[in-house]
Amino acid sequence: MAKVLCVLYDDPTDGYPTTYARDDLPAIDHYPGGQTTPTPEAVDFTPGHLLGSVSGELGLRTFLEKAGHTLVVTSDKDGHGSVFDRELVDADVVISQPFWPAYLTPERLATAKNLKLAITAGIGSDHVDLDGAVAHGVTVAEVTYSNSISVAEHVVMMTLSLVRNYLPSHQVVLEGGWNIADCVARSYDLEGLHVGTVAAGRIGLAVLRRLAPFDVKLHYTDRHRLPREVEEELGLTFHASAAEMVPHCDVVTINAPLHPETEGLFGDALLATMKRGAYLINTARAKIVDRDAVDRALRGGQLAGYAGDVWYPQPAPADHPWRSMPHHGMTPHISGSSLSAQARYAAGTREILESWLAKRPIRDEYLIVDGGALAGTGAHSYSVTK
Repeated sequence: MAKVLCVLYDDPTDGYPTTYARDDLPAIDHYPGGQTTPTPEAVDFTPGHLLGSVSGELGLRTFLEKAGHTLVVTSDKDGHGSVFDRELVDADVVISQPFWPAYLTPERLATAKNLKLAITAGIGSDHVDLDGAVAHGVTVAEVTYSNSISVAEHVVMMTLSLVRNYLPSHQVVLEGGWNIADCVARSYDLEGLHVGTVAAGRIGLAVLRRLAPFDVKLHYTDRHRLPREVEEELGLTFHASAAEMVPHCDVVTINAPLHPETEGLFGDALLATMKRGAYLINTARAKIVDRDAVDRALRGGQLAGYAGDVWYPQPAPADHPWRSMPHHGMTPHISGSSLSAQARYAAGTREILESWLAKRPIRDEYLIVDGGALAGTGAHSYSVTK
């Protein structure tokens, strides 16, 4: 029998919901490009309910315990003596979310003698030391595409919020004010601006498709160039690198995975090459940008705005400079954890577990590391350093 250790974020401050704002979710059975949504044998949850918090348990308890397995669910993942560290030593499976990552560091992997499978409930497995997973023979899997569109929608929302100066204008209303000049002094139209994405995979391409109707000029850079017909359809300009692309753009959105080639990419040097008054959107990973360089660029006027959904570490400390820097639109890591997305990544987590427990192959598109090497989506998106 397997011990499954699941690390999820805390329940709402006023308790686990008993009612929800909406009664149902639209039925979606495939993603753009044709990949099917998760297909577990069954689910023990109601789509549209809060599944990513501790009490939601990703809807896994009945399924696992009925089969004789053990499920441990906690939000306590950091600090000496955390529940995660105590339970990890004999866990066979670890499940974590990018929004509340349980960092599987080399040190933790060394203590997890029984660990065979690490699942990301969502997309983005950089909280797992992939070199260590390769060395220890741990399979790493994620629910590829489950919340890609959710993140893409968040990028579009943040782009419009910054360019149109929405958040400060809303704050004027909350504070009882009505000074229109204060609201519009930093407000512009998106139409006609040059918008570029660093990476044009599932999320980046979805962002491009959603922004095209705004009549913007679209740019992208990616290690894998898109097909010519896609470039022509969307009017895309390809650039060989981020350094080549960003001087042309009024808005840059980062949609790349974190790996050695992208870590620290947006530092003082690259930010200085951007147009003065450009906007930077980062829903990918915080360590792709230099924390303090972004703060300096906003305070000095090089950037007109920064909106992000990702922090390092997560959760971010109260004194993190991104909480207080000017002209930002930061959110906690929520872009990929809408209730719609949760239904998909919970179902995908169960699908992965069903396959692994039955000793069936896990879907290739879900795999990041398998058999001691990068595999599936991991081989396409990540790189190892050893």
